[in-house]
Amino acid sequence: MATPPVKKIACIGAGYVGGPTMAVIALNSPDIEVVVVDINEERIKAWNSETLPIYEPGLDEVVKAARGRNLFFSTDTKKHVGEADIVFVSVNTPTKTTGIGAGKAADLTYWEGAARLIASVSTSSKIVVEKSTVPVKTAEAIGKVLKRNCSDPSVNFEILSNPEFLAEGTAIEDLQKPDRVLIGGVDTPSGQAAVAALKWVYNHWIPVERILTANLWSAELAKLTANAFLAQRISSINSISALCEASGANVQQVAHAIGTDTRIGNKFLSASVGFGGSCFQKDILNLCYVCETLGLREVADYWHAVVTMNDYQKQRFVERVIGSMFNTVSNKKIAIFGFAFKKDTGDTRETPAIDVCKGLVRDNAKVAVYDPKVTSEQIFRDMSTPKFEWDRPDYSRSHTRLLDNVQVCATPESAAEGAHAICVLTEWDCFKHYDYAAIYEKMTKPAFIFDGRNVLDHDKLREIGFITYALGKPLDPFLQKVY
Repeated sequence: MATPPVKKIACIGAGYVGGPTMAVIALNSPDIEVVVVDINEERIKAWNSETLPIYEPGLDEVVKAARGRNLFFSTDTKKHVGEADIVFVSVNTPTKTTGIGAGKAADLTYWEGAARLIASVSTSSKIVVEKSTVPVKTAEAIGKVLKRNCSDPSVNFEILSNPEFLAEGTAIEDLQKPDRVLIGGVDTPSGQAAVAALKWVYNHWIPVERILTANLWSAELAKLTANAFLAQRISSINSISALCEASGANVQQVAHAIGTDTRIGNKFLSASVGFGGSCFQKDILNLCYVCETLGLREVADYWHAVVTMNDYQKQRFVERVIGSMFNTVSNKKIAIFGFAFKKDTGDTRETPAIDVCKGLVRDNAKVAVYDPKVTSEQIFRDMSTPKFEWDRPDYSRSHTRLLDNVQVCATPESAAEGAHAICVLTEWDCFKHYDYAAIYEKMTKPAFIFDGRNVLDHDKLREIGFITYALGKPLDPFLQKVY
């Protein structure tokens, strides 16, 4: 039997990408030792416990099936990175907050630190895989760091780009049955050998026809472009939702009509309070910065409009809430149903709920937040952390500051009790099935529901007595009089 090309994989970074990705690789590749390393001891302890540090449907089962067999989580970065044949790098690439490119450019400090670590402990040649989302030509810079910081001249590093295309809430399914796996490498014998080795790993469970190859720069750019296109669709339908409300059209009917066109398709056409998550805004801003540095100002302006529309949608929602409630929410309790940026995840990075809650609090509202998977500590931290700071390693260890106008509730009923309004900001399925008649009885009248995700049955809500608003739909008769 031929010697397998890969015996051990190490992944630097035990976050939303590194942990699940390595767990699925280990589950499907019992002949490969897979170790996820991170300097955050608390996070590694959580990965080795019964309560994993992130929530993702199906993740518990995958981790528990492979952990201790060929999947391991460790803080001994030097040992495992030094022993690995392939090193995945899945560290944060936050948006710069100071200096040139602040607010747009990616900060590669942690990527460079990972490269220096790899170089310092390598006594054998390695394949280094970009799993983090990085700007175009990052591999070129990282290659120089690796080469010039390794003391052994016989060690060779081949850098591959293998961007992730995961959707939180379905990440395990996306990893088990991906639309495609993309591997970018250089067109040299050693570069193509590295591509073949990574393909061999994925071939354990993924058909070869779904594994695409490209050059390094194309693979790096593909991730930014994919996220930009997806976010563009959301901003596009959100822009139409404003037009629908002004004209009396129904955005869901418009979306259905255009979604049946096979050239367009029906995905990412749900009007909402806005997109969130760790990737969309950050990657679009990064794409804009790359375009600006290359002198493509018009291209940068085009893509930046996607972010502008997203911000507009969140602000428009806040203004609708305040305007509908007699132009004041001062000292009024507003129940917030859902804080995660989407259902089936506890991830709150760039969630629209942050901006909506802050917008209401600025008008002196008292917000009471309920989310089935997000902790109170996380909510308070998000509400008190400056923009873009959430994506830094020390963010998880930052001090939580309690906020006077923010309350986190253990149940939806306690959040809504005495409230003047409910704002639905995450499309959790459970929100569809609450006893809204009982909730209504304990609210301050008139009681409003502002559905930022279009998930509720508004006909039934109006029968109960609620005054309702849904993005992109004709206004409730009461609101028509207000506006």
